[in-house]
Amino acid sequence: MPTRRQFLAESGTFLALAGLGIAPAIHLPGRKRYDILIRNGHVFDGLGHDATQADVAIAGGRIAAIAPRLADDTASDVIDARGLAVAPGFIDIHSHADGTMFEDPRVESVIREGVTTVIVGQDGSSRAPARADRVSRKRGIAASMREMFRDIDALPSSVNVASMVGLGTVREVVIGDDDRPATPEELRTMIALVEAALDDGACGASTGLEYVPGEFAPVSELIALSSPLAARGLPYATHMRNEDDRLLKAIDEAITVASGANCPLEISHIKTEGKRNWGKIDDVFARITHARDQGLDVTFDRYPYTAYQTGLSNLFPDWSENGGSAAFVKRLGDPSLEQKLRTAVMDKITMLGGWDSVLISSVSNGADHAAEGQRLGTYAKSLGKDPYDVAVGLLTRSHDNVGMVGFAMSEDNIARFLQSPLCTVCSDGSAVALSGPAHSGHPHPRSLGTFPRVLGRYVREKHVLTLPQAIHKMTGATAARVKLADRGRLAPGLAADVVVFDPATVIDRATYVKPFQYPEGITAVIVNGAVAVREGQRGSHRTGHTLRPDTAHATPSSGGAHRPQAGRALGGA
Repeated sequence: MPTRRQFLAESGTFLALAGLGIAPAIHLPGRKRYDILIRNGHVFDGLGHDATQADVAIAGGRIAAIAPRLADDTASDVIDARGLAVAPGFIDIHSHADGTMFEDPRVESVIREGVTTVIVGQDGSSRAPARADRVSRKRGIAASMREMFRDIDALPSSVNVASMVGLGTVREVVIGDDDRPATPEELRTMIALVEAALDDGACGASTGLEYVPGEFAPVSELIALSSPLAARGLPYATHMRNEDDRLLKAIDEAITVASGANCPLEISHIKTEGKRNWGKIDDVFARITHARDQGLDVTFDRYPYTAYQTGLSNLFPDWSENGGSAAFVKRLGDPSLEQKLRTAVMDKITMLGGWDSVLISSVSNGADHAAEGQRLGTYAKSLGKDPYDVAVGLLTRSHDNVGMVGFAMSEDNIARFLQSPLCTVCSDGSAVALSGPAHSGHPHPRSLGTFPRVLGRYVREKHVLTLPQAIHKMTGATAARVKLADRGRLAPGLAADVVVFDPATVIDRATYVKPFQYPEGITAVIVNGAVAVREGQRGSHRTGHTLRPDTAHATPSSGGAHRPQAGRALGGA
Protein backbone atom coordinates (compact mmCIF):
# COMPACT_ATOMS: atom_id res chain seq x y z
CA MET A 1 0.00 0.00 0.00
CA PRO A 2 1.41 3.43 -0.87
CA THR A 3 2.40 5.78 1.92
CA ARG A 4 0.60 9.09 2.39
CA ARG A 5 3.60 10.89 0.89
CA GLN A 6 3.54 8.66 -2.19
CA PHE A 7 -0.21 9.09 -2.49
CA LEU A 8 0.07 12.88 -2.33
CA ALA A 9 2.99 12.97 -4.75
CA GLU A 10 1.20 10.81 -7.28
CA SER A 11 -2.08 12.66 -6.80
CA GLY A 12 -0.25 15.92 -7.46
CA THR A 13 1.21 14.37 -10.58
CA PHE A 14 -2.27 13.42 -11.77
CA LEU A 15 -3.48 16.99 -11.34
CA ALA A 16 -0.38 18.43 -13.03
CA LEU A 17 -0.78 16.13 -16.03
CA ALA A 18 -4.50 16.75 -16.23
CA GLY A 19 -3.89 20.49 -16.25
CA LEU A 20 -1.64 20.04 -19.27
CA GLY A 21 -4.22 17.95 -21.07
CA ILE A 22 -2.17 14.74 -20.59
CA ALA A 23 -3.88 11.57 -19.44
CA PRO A 24 -1.78 9.74 -16.83
CA ALA A 25 -1.48 5.98 -17.14
CA ILE A 26 -4.04 4.14 -15.01
CA HIS A 27 -2.58 1.30 -12.96
CA LEU A 28 -4.49 -1.80 -13.96
CA PRO A 29 -3.65 -5.41 -13.02
CA GLY A 30 -0.88 -6.66 -15.31
CA ARG A 31 -0.15 -3.19 -16.67
CA LYS A 32 2.81 -1.00 -15.68
CA ARG A 33 2.04 2.56 -14.67
CA TYR A 34 5.37 3.95 -15.86
CA ASP A 35 7.61 3.24 -18.83
CA ILE A 36 10.84 4.08 -16.98
CA LEU A 37 11.66 4.54 -13.32
CA ILE A 38 14.95 6.22 -12.38
CA ARG A 39 15.56 5.25 -8.77
CA ASN A 40 17.53 6.81 -5.91
CA GLY A 41 19.16 9.61 -7.90
CA HIS A 42 20.23 13.08 -6.85
CA VAL A 43 17.64 15.01 -8.84
CA PHE A 44 18.47 18.50 -10.14
CA ASP A 45 15.51 20.53 -11.36
CA GLY A 46 17.48 22.64 -13.87
CA LEU A 47 16.71 25.92 -12.12
CA GLY A 48 19.93 26.06 -10.10
CA HIS A 49 18.59 24.55 -6.88
CA ASP A 50 20.41 21.90 -4.88
CA ALA A 51 19.59 18.29 -5.59
CA THR A 52 17.01 16.22 -3.77
CA GLN A 53 17.18 12.45 -3.52
CA ALA A 54 14.17 11.06 -5.34
CA ASP A 55 12.81 8.69 -7.94
CA VAL A 56 11.78 10.01 -11.36
CA ALA A 57 9.01 8.20 -13.21
CA ILE A 58 8.40 8.56 -16.95
CA ALA A 59 5.27 7.66 -18.90
CA GLY A 60 4.12 8.53 -22.40
CA GLY A 61 7.16 10.67 -23.10
CA ARG A 62 6.57 12.89 -20.03
CA ILE A 63 7.75 13.15 -16.46
CA ALA A 64 4.93 11.41 -14.61
CA ALA A 65 6.16 11.70 -11.01
CA ILE A 66 9.07 12.81 -8.86
CA ALA A 67 8.85 11.39 -5.35
CA PRO A 68 11.10 10.04 -2.58
CA ARG A 69 10.09 6.44 -3.25
CA LEU A 70 8.12 4.78 -6.04
CA ALA A 71 7.61 1.03 -6.22
CA ASP A 72 9.80 -0.89 -8.70
CA ASP A 73 6.90 -2.99 -9.94
CA THR A 74 5.13 0.06 -11.33
CA ALA A 75 7.66 0.47 -14.17
CA SER A 76 8.61 -1.53 -17.26
CA ASP A 77 12.25 -0.45 -16.98
CA VAL A 78 14.22 0.59 -13.89
CA ILE A 79 17.47 2.58 -13.92
CA ASP A 80 19.43 2.51 -10.67
CA ALA A 81 20.82 6.03 -10.17
CA ARG A 82 22.16 5.56 -6.65
CA GLY A 83 25.04 8.03 -6.19
CA LEU A 84 24.37 9.60 -9.60
CA ALA A 85 23.01 12.94 -10.78
CA VAL A 86 19.67 13.03 -12.59
CA ALA A 87 19.21 16.23 -14.58
CA PRO A 88 17.21 17.63 -17.46
CA GLY A 89 18.70 16.72 -20.82
CA PHE A 90 21.34 19.27 -21.78
CA ILE A 91 20.43 21.94 -24.34
CA ASP A 92 23.14 23.25 -26.68
CA ILE A 93 22.26 26.87 -27.40
CA HIS A 94 24.77 27.15 -30.27
CA SER A 95 25.17 23.96 -32.30
CA HIS A 96 26.09 22.97 -35.84
CA ALA A 97 24.81 19.41 -35.46
CA ASP A 98 22.55 19.88 -38.47
CA GLY A 99 25.66 19.85 -40.66
CA THR A 100 25.76 16.03 -40.65
CA MET A 101 22.32 15.21 -39.26
CA PHE A 102 20.85 14.27 -42.61
CA GLU A 103 23.77 11.98 -43.43
CA ASP A 104 23.79 10.44 -39.95
CA PRO A 105 20.71 11.18 -37.82
CA ARG A 106 22.21 9.21 -34.91
CA VAL A 107 24.18 12.41 -34.03
CA GLU A 108 26.43 10.19 -31.93
CA SER A 109 28.78 12.73 -30.38
CA VAL A 110 25.88 14.96 -29.37
CA ILE A 111 23.71 12.39 -27.63
CA ARG A 112 26.70 10.78 -25.87
CA GLU A 113 27.44 14.11 -24.17
CA GLY A 114 23.98 14.10 -22.60
CA VAL A 115 22.64 16.70 -25.04
CA THR A 116 18.99 16.09 -25.88
CA THR A 117 18.21 19.36 -27.72
CA VAL A 118 20.31 21.39 -30.15
CA ILE A 119 19.69 24.96 -31.30
CA VAL A 120 20.93 25.15 -34.90
CA GLY A 121 20.78 27.80 -37.62
CA GLN A 122 23.76 29.59 -36.08
CA ASP A 123 26.36 32.12 -37.26
CA GLY A 124 23.94 33.58 -39.79
CA SER A 125 23.47 30.30 -41.64
CA SER A 126 20.31 28.19 -41.53
CA ARG A 127 19.06 25.42 -43.80
CA ALA A 128 16.01 27.51 -44.59
CA PRO A 129 14.93 29.59 -46.37
CA ALA A 130 16.67 28.60 -49.59
CA ARG A 131 16.29 29.55 -53.23
CA ALA A 132 14.31 27.06 -55.29
CA ASP A 133 17.42 25.92 -57.19
CA ARG A 134 19.17 24.96 -53.95
CA VAL A 135 16.38 23.08 -52.18
CA SER A 136 17.39 19.52 -51.32
CA ARG A 137 15.32 17.28 -49.04
CA LYS A 138 18.23 14.84 -48.89
CA ARG A 139 20.43 17.54 -47.33
CA GLY A 140 17.68 19.25 -45.32
CA ILE A 141 17.85 22.47 -47.33
CA ALA A 142 14.32 23.79 -47.68
CA ALA A 143 12.41 26.72 -49.11
CA SER A 144 10.84 27.48 -45.72
CA MET A 145 11.44 26.76 -42.06
CA ARG A 146 8.20 24.80 -41.96
CA GLU A 147 9.46 22.45 -44.69
CA MET A 148 12.83 22.11 -43.00
CA PHE A 149 11.15 21.07 -39.74
CA ARG A 150 9.11 18.51 -41.69
CA ASP A 151 12.27 17.02 -43.17
CA ILE A 152 13.99 16.79 -39.77
CA ASP A 153 10.96 15.10 -38.23
CA ALA A 154 11.03 12.55 -41.04
CA LEU A 155 14.59 11.41 -40.29
CA PRO A 156 14.06 10.86 -37.29
CA SER A 157 16.90 12.43 -35.32
CA SER A 158 18.24 11.12 -32.03
CA VAL A 159 17.91 14.60 -30.50
CA ASN A 160 15.39 17.41 -30.52
CA VAL A 161 16.08 20.28 -32.89
CA ALA A 162 15.14 23.95 -32.69
CA SER A 163 16.45 26.43 -35.21
CA MET A 164 17.17 30.10 -35.59
CA VAL A 165 16.83 31.78 -38.96
CA GLY A 166 20.18 32.86 -40.37
CA LEU A 167 20.23 36.46 -41.50
CA GLY A 168 23.22 35.67 -43.72
CA THR A 169 21.13 32.99 -45.40
CA VAL A 170 18.30 35.47 -45.89
CA ARG A 171 20.73 37.97 -47.44
CA GLU A 172 22.18 35.32 -49.73
CA VAL A 173 18.71 34.34 -50.99
CA VAL A 174 17.80 37.92 -51.89
CA ILE A 175 21.13 39.65 -52.69
CA GLY A 176 23.76 36.93 -53.08
CA ASP A 177 27.38 37.20 -51.97
CA ASP A 178 28.04 40.75 -53.16
CA ASP A 179 29.24 43.59 -50.94
CA ARG A 180 26.45 46.11 -51.47
CA PRO A 181 23.47 47.49 -49.54
CA ALA A 182 19.98 46.13 -50.10
CA THR A 183 17.53 48.12 -52.16
CA PRO A 184 14.30 49.13 -50.39
CA GLU A 185 12.43 46.35 -52.18
CA GLU A 186 15.11 43.78 -51.29
CA LEU A 187 14.97 44.85 -47.66
CA ARG A 188 11.20 44.40 -47.60
CA THR A 189 11.63 40.93 -49.10
CA MET A 190 14.23 39.97 -46.49
CA ILE A 191 12.04 41.19 -43.62
CA ALA A 192 9.17 39.11 -45.00
CA LEU A 193 11.41 36.01 -45.08
CA VAL A 194 12.40 36.57 -41.43
CA GLU A 195 8.74 37.05 -40.44
CA ALA A 196 7.77 33.84 -42.24
CA ALA A 197 10.55 31.86 -40.54
CA LEU A 198 9.49 33.11 -37.11
CA ASP A 199 5.86 32.30 -37.88
CA ASP A 200 6.99 28.78 -38.80
CA GLY A 201 8.73 28.36 -35.46
CA ALA A 202 12.27 29.74 -35.62
CA CYS A 203 13.49 30.48 -32.08
CA GLY A 204 15.55 33.57 -32.92
CA ALA A 205 17.71 35.09 -35.63
CA SER A 206 21.47 34.67 -35.98
CA THR A 207 24.28 36.48 -37.74
CA GLY A 208 27.80 35.54 -38.76
CA LEU A 209 29.34 38.94 -39.37
CA GLU A 210 32.82 37.55 -40.10
CA TYR A 211 31.45 35.40 -42.92
CA VAL A 212 30.14 35.98 -46.44
CA PRO A 213 27.56 37.41 -46.99
CA GLY A 214 26.75 38.53 -43.42
CA GLU A 215 29.92 40.62 -43.22
CA PHE A 216 28.47 42.90 -45.91
CA ALA A 217 25.29 43.72 -43.93
CA PRO A 218 25.19 47.26 -42.50
CA VAL A 219 23.78 48.00 -39.07
CA SER A 220 20.58 49.46 -40.53
CA GLU A 221 19.86 46.18 -42.30
CA LEU A 222 20.54 44.13 -39.18
CA ILE A 223 18.17 46.29 -37.14
CA ALA A 224 15.43 45.97 -39.75
CA LEU A 225 15.77 42.18 -40.00
CA SER A 226 15.90 41.76 -36.22
CA SER A 227 12.89 43.94 -35.47
CA PRO A 228 10.36 41.08 -35.94
CA LEU A 229 11.99 39.39 -32.92
CA ALA A 230 10.76 42.07 -30.52
CA ALA A 231 7.09 41.13 -30.33
CA ARG A 232 8.04 37.50 -29.75
CA GLY A 233 10.75 38.18 -27.17
CA LEU A 234 13.22 36.04 -29.12
CA PRO A 235 16.96 36.76 -29.26
CA TYR A 236 19.24 38.23 -31.88
CA ALA A 237 22.22 35.83 -31.60
CA THR A 238 25.35 37.21 -33.16
CA HIS A 239 28.73 35.88 -34.11
CA MET A 240 30.07 39.40 -34.00
CA ARG A 241 31.96 41.21 -36.72
CA ASN A 242 35.22 40.80 -34.82
CA GLU A 243 36.38 38.87 -31.76
CA ASP A 244 39.98 40.07 -31.46
CA ASP A 245 41.49 43.51 -32.09
CA ARG A 246 38.14 45.20 -32.81
CA LEU A 247 36.23 43.24 -30.16
CA LEU A 248 34.91 46.20 -28.19
CA LYS A 249 33.68 47.97 -31.32
CA ALA A 250 31.92 44.75 -32.33
CA ILE A 251 30.17 44.52 -28.95
CA ASP A 252 29.03 48.12 -29.33
CA GLU A 253 27.59 47.24 -32.74
CA ALA A 254 25.76 44.20 -31.36
CA ILE A 255 24.23 46.33 -28.60
CA THR A 256 23.22 48.96 -31.17
CA VAL A 257 21.45 46.35 -33.30
CA ALA A 258 19.51 44.79 -30.43
CA SER A 259 18.64 48.21 -28.97
CA GLY A 260 17.44 49.42 -32.35
CA ALA A 261 15.34 46.30 -32.85
CA ASN A 262 14.16 46.29 -29.19
CA CYS A 263 14.93 42.58 -28.92
CA PRO A 264 17.09 40.43 -26.59
CA LEU A 265 20.78 40.09 -27.47
CA GLU A 266 22.71 36.82 -27.30
CA ILE A 267 26.44 37.18 -27.94
CA SER A 268 27.53 33.88 -29.46
CA HIS A 269 30.61 32.05 -28.11
CA ILE A 270 31.97 35.21 -26.49
CA LYS A 271 35.76 35.42 -26.50
CA THR A 272 38.82 37.65 -26.23
CA GLU A 273 40.92 36.30 -29.07
CA GLY A 274 44.68 36.81 -29.18
CA LYS A 275 46.93 37.38 -26.18
CA ARG A 276 47.08 41.11 -26.83
CA ASN A 277 43.29 41.21 -26.37
CA TRP A 278 42.94 39.08 -23.23
CA GLY A 279 43.02 42.14 -21.01
CA LYS A 280 39.88 43.54 -22.67
CA ILE A 281 37.63 41.22 -20.69
CA ASP A 282 36.90 43.87 -18.04
CA ASP A 283 35.80 46.28 -20.78
CA VAL A 284 33.64 43.53 -22.28
CA PHE A 285 31.85 43.02 -18.98
CA ALA A 286 31.54 46.78 -18.45
CA ARG A 287 29.83 47.26 -21.82
CA ILE A 288 27.40 44.42 -21.18
CA THR A 289 26.63 45.68 -17.67
CA HIS A 290 25.98 49.19 -18.98
CA ALA A 291 23.65 47.88 -21.69
CA ARG A 292 21.70 45.87 -19.13
CA ASP A 293 21.51 48.89 -16.84
CA GLN A 294 19.93 50.72 -19.77
CA GLY A 295 17.26 48.01 -19.99
CA LEU A 296 18.65 45.78 -22.76
CA ASP A 297 18.36 42.02 -22.21
CA VAL A 298 21.95 40.88 -22.96
CA THR A 299 23.33 37.40 -22.33
CA PHE A 300 26.06 35.29 -23.93
CA ASP A 301 27.26 31.71 -24.36
CA ARG A 302 30.67 30.10 -24.19
CA TYR A 303 32.41 26.75 -24.82
CA PRO A 304 35.12 25.47 -22.41
CA TYR A 305 38.15 25.45 -24.74
CA THR A 306 40.98 27.87 -25.51
CA ALA A 307 40.81 27.22 -29.28
CA TYR A 308 38.12 28.13 -31.77
CA GLN A 309 37.22 26.53 -35.10
CA THR A 310 36.41 28.28 -38.36
CA GLY A 311 37.37 28.34 -42.03
CA LEU A 312 41.00 28.92 -42.97
CA SER A 313 39.80 31.86 -45.08
CA ASN A 314 39.09 33.61 -41.75
CA LEU A 315 42.80 34.52 -41.73
CA PHE A 316 42.23 36.71 -44.80
CA PRO A 317 40.74 40.24 -44.90
CA ASP A 318 37.03 40.84 -45.45
CA TRP A 319 37.48 42.59 -48.79
CA SER A 320 39.11 39.50 -50.31
CA GLU A 321 35.87 37.52 -49.90
CA ASN A 322 33.57 39.90 -51.78
CA GLY A 323 31.57 37.83 -54.27
CA GLY A 324 31.94 34.50 -52.49
CA SER A 325 34.35 31.57 -52.66
CA ALA A 326 35.06 31.59 -56.40
CA ALA A 327 35.99 35.26 -56.35
CA PHE A 328 38.09 34.73 -53.20
CA VAL A 329 40.09 31.87 -54.74
CA LYS A 330 40.66 33.94 -57.86
CA ARG A 331 42.11 36.77 -55.75
CA LEU A 332 44.46 34.30 -54.04
CA GLY A 333 46.01 33.65 -57.43
CA ASP A 334 46.30 37.31 -58.44
CA PRO A 335 50.00 38.35 -58.25
CA SER A 336 49.04 42.01 -57.90
CA LEU A 337 47.21 41.26 -54.62
CA GLU A 338 49.72 38.82 -53.16
CA GLN A 339 51.66 41.26 -50.98
CA LYS A 340 48.54 43.02 -49.70
CA LEU A 341 46.97 39.70 -48.74
CA ARG A 342 50.16 38.37 -47.18
CA THR A 343 50.55 41.49 -45.02
CA ALA A 344 46.98 41.19 -43.70
CA VAL A 345 47.33 37.47 -42.98
CA MET A 346 50.66 37.88 -41.21
CA ASP A 347 49.11 40.50 -38.90
CA LYS A 348 46.45 37.93 -37.94
CA ILE A 349 49.09 35.23 -37.46
CA THR A 350 51.10 37.54 -35.20
CA MET A 351 47.96 38.15 -33.14
CA LEU A 352 47.45 34.37 -32.81
CA GLY A 353 51.08 33.78 -31.83
CA GLY A 354 52.50 32.11 -34.94
CA TRP A 355 51.63 29.62 -37.66
CA ASP A 356 51.57 26.70 -35.24
CA SER A 357 48.58 28.35 -33.57
CA VAL A 358 46.67 27.14 -36.64
CA LEU A 359 45.66 23.47 -36.90
CA ILE A 360 44.13 22.22 -40.16
CA SER A 361 40.87 20.45 -39.27
CA SER A 362 39.49 19.54 -42.70
CA VAL A 363 40.10 19.80 -46.43
CA SER A 364 37.88 18.79 -49.33
CA ASN A 365 40.73 18.02 -51.73
CA GLY A 366 41.63 14.36 -51.21
CA ALA A 367 45.29 14.86 -52.11
CA ASP A 368 45.69 17.16 -49.08
CA HIS A 369 44.23 14.89 -46.39
CA ALA A 370 47.71 14.53 -44.85
CA ALA A 371 47.36 18.13 -43.68
CA GLU A 372 44.39 17.32 -41.43
CA GLY A 373 45.38 17.39 -37.78
CA GLN A 374 48.66 19.17 -38.55
CA ARG A 375 49.89 22.48 -37.14
CA LEU A 376 50.34 24.68 -40.17
CA GLY A 377 53.81 25.97 -39.33
CA THR A 378 55.21 22.51 -38.65
CA TYR A 379 53.42 21.05 -41.68
CA ALA A 380 54.84 23.73 -43.98
CA LYS A 381 58.34 23.11 -42.60
CA SER A 382 57.99 19.40 -43.34
CA LEU A 383 57.21 20.32 -46.95
CA GLY A 384 60.05 22.82 -47.13
CA LYS A 385 57.59 25.60 -47.99
CA ASP A 386 56.47 28.97 -46.68
CA PRO A 387 53.38 28.63 -44.41
CA TYR A 388 51.49 31.40 -46.22
CA ASP A 389 52.03 29.65 -49.56
CA VAL A 390 50.87 26.36 -48.06
CA ALA A 391 47.70 28.02 -46.76
CA VAL A 392 46.98 29.54 -50.17
CA GLY A 393 47.58 26.19 -51.85
CA LEU A 394 45.22 24.34 -49.52
CA LEU A 395 42.48 26.94 -50.02
CA THR A 396 42.91 26.96 -53.78
CA ARG A 397 42.86 23.19 -54.23
CA SER A 398 39.84 22.78 -51.91
CA HIS A 399 38.01 25.75 -53.43
CA ASP A 400 37.93 27.60 -50.07
CA ASN A 401 36.58 24.54 -48.22
CA VAL A 402 39.31 24.22 -45.57
CA GLY A 403 38.69 24.19 -41.83
CA MET A 404 41.04 25.35 -39.10
CA VAL A 405 41.33 25.35 -35.32
CA GLY A 406 42.93 28.50 -33.90
CA PHE A 407 44.65 28.58 -30.50
CA ALA A 408 44.19 32.09 -29.17
CA MET A 409 42.28 32.29 -25.90
CA SER A 410 42.95 32.61 -22.19
CA GLU A 411 42.04 29.84 -19.75
CA ASP A 412 41.44 32.41 -17.01
CA ASN A 413 39.03 34.34 -19.22
CA ILE A 414 37.09 31.17 -20.02
CA ALA A 415 36.55 30.62 -16.30
CA ARG A 416 35.40 34.21 -15.83
CA PHE A 417 32.94 34.00 -18.71
CA LEU A 418 31.53 30.68 -17.48
CA GLN A 419 31.09 32.04 -13.95
CA SER A 420 28.95 34.94 -15.05
CA PRO A 421 25.21 34.52 -14.33
CA LEU A 422 24.65 35.78 -17.87
CA CYS A 423 26.47 32.84 -19.47
CA THR A 424 25.05 29.60 -20.82
CA VAL A 425 27.08 26.65 -22.13
CA CYS A 426 27.39 26.03 -25.85
CA SER A 427 29.53 23.70 -27.94
CA ASP A 428 29.66 25.56 -31.28
CA GLY A 429 30.38 22.02 -32.45
CA SER A 430 29.24 19.56 -35.06
CA ALA A 431 27.81 16.04 -34.81
CA VAL A 432 30.57 13.52 -35.46
CA ALA A 433 31.01 9.80 -34.87
CA LEU A 434 33.72 7.20 -34.48
CA SER A 435 32.50 5.53 -37.66
CA GLY A 436 30.10 6.13 -40.52
CA PRO A 437 29.35 9.21 -42.61
CA ALA A 438 29.90 11.63 -39.70
CA HIS A 439 33.50 10.46 -39.25
CA SER A 440 35.66 12.83 -41.26
CA GLY A 441 38.50 15.29 -40.90
CA HIS A 442 40.09 16.20 -37.59
CA PRO A 443 37.36 18.01 -35.63
CA HIS A 444 37.66 20.33 -32.67
CA PRO A 445 37.23 18.28 -29.46
CA ARG A 446 34.30 20.50 -28.48
CA SER A 447 32.17 18.42 -30.85
CA LEU A 448 32.60 15.42 -28.56
CA GLY A 449 33.28 16.74 -25.08
CA THR A 450 31.87 20.18 -24.25
CA PHE A 451 29.25 19.38 -21.63
CA PRO A 452 31.17 16.62 -19.77
CA ARG A 453 34.21 18.93 -19.82
CA VAL A 454 32.31 21.66 -17.99
CA LEU A 455 31.09 19.14 -15.40
CA GLY A 456 34.46 17.42 -14.96
CA ARG A 457 37.01 20.20 -15.37
CA TYR A 458 35.19 23.36 -14.34
CA VAL A 459 32.95 21.90 -11.61
CA ARG A 460 34.80 18.97 -10.08
CA GLU A 461 38.45 19.89 -10.71
CA LYS A 462 38.67 23.69 -10.87
CA HIS A 463 35.60 24.60 -8.73
CA VAL A 464 34.72 27.41 -11.13
CA LEU A 465 31.04 26.48 -10.84
CA THR A 466 28.92 24.47 -8.47
CA LEU A 467 27.09 21.49 -9.92
CA PRO A 468 23.63 23.15 -9.68
CA GLN A 469 25.01 26.26 -11.40
CA ALA A 470 26.55 24.28 -14.26
CA ILE A 471 23.41 22.22 -14.82
CA HIS A 472 21.29 25.40 -14.86
CA LYS A 473 23.58 26.89 -17.54
CA MET A 474 23.07 23.75 -19.65
CA THR A 475 19.32 23.35 -19.15
CA GLY A 476 16.86 25.77 -17.57
CA ALA A 477 18.66 28.99 -18.51
CA THR A 478 19.03 27.89 -22.12
CA ALA A 479 15.42 26.74 -22.47
CA ALA A 480 14.21 30.06 -21.08
CA ARG A 481 16.41 32.03 -23.46
CA VAL A 482 14.78 30.54 -26.57
CA LYS A 483 11.38 29.96 -24.93
CA LEU A 484 11.24 26.16 -25.00
CA ALA A 485 8.48 25.90 -22.43
CA ASP A 486 8.61 22.21 -21.50
CA ARG A 487 12.36 21.59 -21.73
CA GLY A 488 15.27 22.34 -19.45
CA ARG A 489 13.52 21.39 -16.20
CA LEU A 490 12.50 18.25 -14.34
CA ALA A 491 8.93 18.54 -13.12
CA PRO A 492 5.76 16.46 -13.53
CA GLY A 493 4.07 17.03 -16.85
CA LEU A 494 7.16 18.26 -18.71
CA ALA A 495 8.88 16.45 -21.56
CA ALA A 496 10.99 13.51 -20.42
CA ASP A 497 14.43 14.59 -21.63
CA VAL A 498 16.77 13.32 -18.92
CA VAL A 499 20.49 12.70 -18.45
CA VAL A 500 21.93 10.50 -15.70
CA PHE A 501 25.64 10.99 -15.00
CA ASP A 502 28.28 10.37 -12.37
CA PRO A 503 29.57 13.69 -10.98
CA ALA A 504 32.65 11.89 -9.63
CA THR A 505 33.82 10.56 -13.01
CA VAL A 506 32.18 12.54 -15.82
CA ILE A 507 34.84 14.00 -18.13
CA ASP A 508 35.66 14.65 -21.77
CA ARG A 509 38.21 12.41 -23.54
CA ALA A 510 38.47 14.14 -26.93
CA THR A 511 41.72 16.07 -27.42
CA TYR A 512 43.20 18.24 -30.16
CA VAL A 513 45.55 15.38 -31.04
CA LYS A 514 42.98 12.57 -30.76
CA PRO A 515 39.53 14.13 -31.11
CA PHE A 516 37.51 11.00 -31.90
CA GLN A 517 36.88 9.89 -28.32
CA TYR A 518 33.52 9.92 -26.56
CA PRO A 519 33.25 11.21 -22.97
CA GLU A 520 33.00 9.13 -19.83
CA GLY A 521 30.59 9.22 -16.92
CA ILE A 522 27.32 9.62 -18.86
CA THR A 523 25.23 6.71 -17.59
CA ALA A 524 21.94 7.18 -19.44
CA VAL A 525 20.32 9.65 -21.83
CA ILE A 526 16.56 9.70 -22.35
CA VAL A 527 14.91 11.67 -25.17
CA ASN A 528 11.14 12.17 -25.11
CA GLY A 529 10.73 9.22 -22.76
CA ALA A 530 12.89 6.69 -24.64
CA VAL A 531 16.40 5.52 -23.76
CA ALA A 532 18.91 6.78 -26.33
CA VAL A 533 22.10 5.78 -24.45
CA ARG A 534 22.59 3.46 -21.50
CA GLU A 535 25.96 2.43 -20.07
CA GLY A 536 27.67 3.43 -23.32
CA GLN A 537 25.31 1.45 -25.54
CA ARG A 538 22.95 3.10 -27.96
CA GLY A 539 19.26 2.34 -27.64
CA SER A 540 17.18 1.35 -30.64
CA HIS A 541 14.92 4.40 -30.41
CA ARG A 542 15.45 7.75 -32.15
CA THR A 543 12.70 9.87 -30.67
CA GLY A 544 13.98 13.40 -31.24
CA HIS A 545 11.77 15.88 -33.04
CA THR A 546 11.61 19.56 -33.87
CA LEU A 547 10.73 22.14 -31.24
CA ARG A 548 9.20 25.58 -31.52
CA PRO A 549 9.28 28.44 -29.01
CA ASP A 550 6.35 29.40 -26.83
CA THR A 551 5.95 33.11 -27.60
CA ALA A 552 2.35 33.45 -26.44
CA HIS A 553 3.34 35.56 -23.42
CA ALA A 554 6.30 37.40 -24.91
CA THR A 555 7.11 40.92 -23.76
CA PRO A 556 9.52 43.47 -25.23
CA SER A 557 13.16 43.10 -24.25
CA SER A 558 14.30 44.06 -20.78
CA GLY A 559 17.28 43.20 -18.63
CA GLY A 560 17.39 40.18 -16.34
CA ALA A 561 16.93 37.16 -18.58
CA HIS A 562 18.41 34.85 -15.96
CA ARG A 563 16.87 35.21 -12.56
CA PRO A 564 19.34 35.54 -9.65
CA GLN A 565 20.10 32.50 -7.52
CA ALA A 566 21.69 32.28 -4.12
CA GLY A 567 25.38 31.50 -4.22
CA ARG A 568 25.91 32.07 -7.94
CA ALA A 569 29.32 33.46 -8.78
CA LEU A 570 29.33 36.80 -10.61
CA GLY A 571 32.63 36.22 -12.39
CA GLY A 572 33.99 39.35 -13.99
CA ALA A 573 30.72 41.11 -14.74
